[in-house]
Amino acid sequence: MIELERDELRVAEIGKYRVLIDPPRKDLMALVEVAAQVAGVPMATINLITDTEQHQVAVHGFDASVCSREDSMCNLVLHLGHPVIVPDASKDDRFKDNPFVTGVIGDVRFYASHQLVTPDDVVIGTLCVFDVVPRTLSTEQERALTGLADRIVDLLELELRTRELSSSLTELQLAQAELKRSNEQLAAFAGQVSHDLRNPLTAVSMSLKMIGESVEGDDAEPDAAEIGWLVKRAIGGSDRMQSLIDDLLSFARLGGELQRVDVDLTRVAGDVLEDLSLALQGATVDVEVLPVVTGDPVQLRAVLQNLVANAAKFTRPGEKAQIAITAQHVGDVWRVEVSDHGLGIAPEDRDRVFQPLARVDDEVDGSGIGLTTCRRIVEAHGGRIGLTASPSGGTTAWFELPD
Repeated sequence: MIELERDELRVAEIGKYRVLIDPPRKDLMALVEVAAQVAGVPMATINLITDTEQHQVAVHGFDASVCSREDSMCNLVLHLGHPVIVPDASKDDRFKDNPFVTGVIGDVRFYASHQLVTPDDVVIGTLCVFDVVPRTLSTEQERALTGLADRIVDLLELELRTRELSSSLTELQLAQAELKRSNEQLAAFAGQVSHDLRNPLTAVSMSLKMIGESVEGDDAEPDAAEIGWLVKRAIGGSDRMQSLIDDLLSFARLGGELQRVDVDLTRVAGDVLEDLSLALQGATVDVEVLPVVTGDPVQLRAVLQNLVANAAKFTRPGEKAQIAITAQHVGDVWRVEVSDHGLGIAPEDRDRVFQPLARVDDEVDGSGIGLTTCRRIVEAHGGRIGLTASPSGGTTAWFELPD
């Protein structure tokens, strides 16, 4: 393995243990003190060696420091694969000119270095003991220092695994909380959908039963006008169910990759008004020239259609809808507004109505999904959406899209 690759591996391994960025660890400080006692010397240190520096991350008998890698004694023997014990460094050709020996940085004479080897077989540094006078170590002392070097790596690994486990546990707890929230929302969602589907289904079922009773009766001819009314009522219920199902599918499917093309909102508004021509019968709709924005034309059309449809539905008793669609450039966004002359929405409800299945008026047909879908679309485009009071006392639904 070339030196550069070995340095990269060592730096990556050291980074995992976070010893260089955290305060000195008491457990490592305790081990170097034991190492000094085992060797019978006044000084000991744990050195971690990066590609450029030697870091004394735990010391006993002197103050910790950082030096250049080229000045490090341990760097010279870092990859020998075995402990290095030097009775008198001033007489060893490898170390006699080193600044830790010559007096420039220190006056080391006795020197012993034991490699710190990770489970991935990467040498990250050394356990080093030394003295300012020559000395030797017994076999038992050498064996004990080798064991202490292994224990240092064990402690580093234990802290790393504990940190990883803690992170995994936190992620698991967050996932469990999200799952609980999702399940609660799903239960509420299913309950509301069941409720909303039951009403039109009941209308369809009752109408069909009444048609059946009318057709099967022997006493009188079926009343064509009544049957026609019942059929119309059944079709209306079926259409409402279809509309709800379509809204549910739109809500569930949303979140795929967006198209990013130029969208002429003036043209989109024209298509929306045409699609809603039946719902807008008798309504007054004023449309300003709207901007061209970047986004998904299908989804942005869904937003505008939902907002206009809501403005058409929530009218004051006995009045026809009055709707204005305007736009203005605000900072670095386009703000599009759909204002009505309707009943208005209380300030405390203006955010709630964007939640799934939220309803303001149960007397007005709707699934309570439209505004939630609108918010998801607009936010997916990097924008915002909200409600304010209109000048007439109704509601202004607005959304902003990046310029």
